[in-house]
Amino acid sequence: MGFFSKLFSAFRGAATEAGDAIIDTQALRILDQEIRDSKTHLEGAKENLAKVMAEQMGVEREVKKLQRAVREYEDYAMQALNKGDDRLAGEIAEKIADLENELEAHQSVLDGYNNNINNLKQTIRDTERNIKSMEREISVIKTTDKVQKANAAVASKFSGTNSALRSATDSLERIKQRQQQRSDQMTAAMALQKEELGGDLQDRLRQAGIVKSNSSSNSVLERLRAKQNPPPTNVSSY
Repeated sequence: MGFFSKLFSAFRGAATEAGDAIIDTQALRILDQEIRDSKTHLEGAKENLAKVMAEQMGVEREVKKLQRAVREYEDYAMQALNKGDDRLAGEIAEKIADLENELEAHQSVLDGYNNNINNLKQTIRDTERNIKSMEREISVIKTTDKVQKANAAVASKFSGTNSALRSATDSLERIKQRQQQRSDQMTAAMALQKEELGGDLQDRLRQAGIVKSNSSSNSVLERLRAKQNPPPTNVSSY
């Protein structure tokens, strides 16, 4: 294969890939348009069916007219035979034969109309079912496409080192660290103040039992009971 032939094949391959990519990206739009085209064709088929049915009704009327004429002339022929007029009966028989031939031709046309109409009706029903089925599938495809796009958007925002979720998580961690740092600073400041006021030493003295603990409700009640019931005084005897 020559250089230009290979180059042409490469261009053709690139064009095909580009065309496929366009079709893939516009697939839903193409499907919608194809459904609209199918509905348009279906409406056209229904209009044609109505025209065919109108023609069929005309042929059917002609068939019934010929059938009535055959019965009518058969009655005339029977009357002529009953009167013994064979010549007239023979003329009527020829008329009946012409009517029956014409009736047979019209009946054949009517049968063709009936078969075609039945086939067209069945085709229209099948097409309508197919269109409805396709519309349901397209609805599912559109919903799936929206869900997938939403998932892709979420994935693009919340994945990777620069994602919004990672950024929010980092910000939250920094806030927690600052809050913990301020809490540690306040705890240290309180401990320092307590130490400066001798509070830490007083706590250790109370724990050692050297200094009495601060007043409590129990100690207050014990003191009041002692005042209410003083111990008896010993009187010396002389």
